Amino acid sequence: MDTAVTIDYYAVFIRLFMAVILGALIGFERSYHGRPAGLRTHTLVSTSATLLMLVTVFQWDLLAGVPIDTIRVDPTRMGQGIMTGIGFLGAGVILKEKLTIRGLTTATSIWMASAIGIVVGMGFFTAATAAAFITILVLNGFGWLERKLPTYNFSRLLVRCKRNEAIAKSDLFDIVRSHNFKTNNPSYELTDEGHFIQYEFTIQTKNSQNLETLAQSLIENPLIIEFSLIRLGR
Repeated sequence: MDTAVTIDYYAVFIRLFMAVILGALIGFERSYHGRPAGLRTHTLVSTSATLLMLVTVFQWDLLAGVPIDTIRVDPTRMGQGIMTGIGFLGAGVILKEKLTIRGLTTATSIWMASAIGIVVGMGFFTAATAAAFITILVLNGFGWLERKLPTYNFSRLLVRCKRNEAIAKSDLFDIVRSHNFKTNNPSYELTDEGHFIQYEFTIQTKNSQNLETLAQSLIENPLIIEFSLIRLGR
């Protein structure tokens, strides 16, 4: 049997075209916000997922003449394999900068693009289109909503002083709390053969602007040799 006659190439081209469009919509949003995986990555992820699903959808035509008992029709297995592979790609865009983790949202959008590609490959255009627009809405609208919500901002504070001229722990905590911070998980350590004492703990506040005022207070304190104030990723 001639596969060129039985395969619906119109359906193939339409599904690949849909995968390109929907993947590009998500990728454009990521590129616009300067993320490491953008337009090309999301477009190719969506299109490749659709392409692989087309192999499953049209396997009866592609394997015409093969004994029927050797063909197993199970589109879910192909989908599972695609999603597993995309998981490794998504892990590549997750970056750890000191105590901050970035890229989780982009990794999720890549995973979503592959899911949309799978659905497009199966011919479920309505669900795929709705999912693409929901993804864009979440990436844009929910980002604005997160910035408006009164959420806690967590930071890691490290303070070093000379051992013989160290600021008292209670005084340091009073300075931090005077800027509307809560303190958690304090630790203390002698460094440089016992010549310096180091305080380290987590602080939290509802107003990120408090970080600037706290930093200024620490700069002006003559007993503090150096400090590090690192905002933790949410």
